[in-house]
Amino acid sequence: MKIILLSALLLLGQTASAETVQVKYNGAVSLDAFACSDVKEGSDVKRICYDKAERYMLIQLKSTYYQYCSIDATTVQNLLSASSKRQFFETRIRGSGSDGPFGCRTHPVPKKYKG
Repeated sequence: MKIILLSALLLLGQTASAETVQVKYNGAVSLDAFACSDVKEGSDVKRICYDKAERYMLIQLKSTYYQYCSIDATTVQNLLSASSKRQFFETRIRGSGSDGPFGCRTHPVPKKYKG
C-alpha cells in the first residue's frame, strides 16, 4: 500500500511541474502565474496565456509564442470571447504602428519575465 501511495505522489509531483515556453524576443518563460486557454478555432491562434497581476500576455501563433506588455484584462477577455481571435488580435492588440498598443518594445516586460 505504501508503494502505491508513494508512486501516486511521485506521479502527481511530475505532472504538477511548471511548464516553460520559448517566447520570441525574450527566451524561456515559466507559465506558473499565467491563466492559459487553448484556442479551438480554425486559425493559427493556438493558445492565449495571461498574467493579470503583471498585465502580460503570451499568444501562440502556429508554434511560436509572442509577448504583449501592459495589456489590460478587458482586452484579453475580449480576445478570448471574439468570434475571430486572429482578426481581433490583428486589429486591437498587434494594432498599427511600429510596435502596436501593447508591444514590449515600447512597454516594459515585467521584471520577473525578462529573459
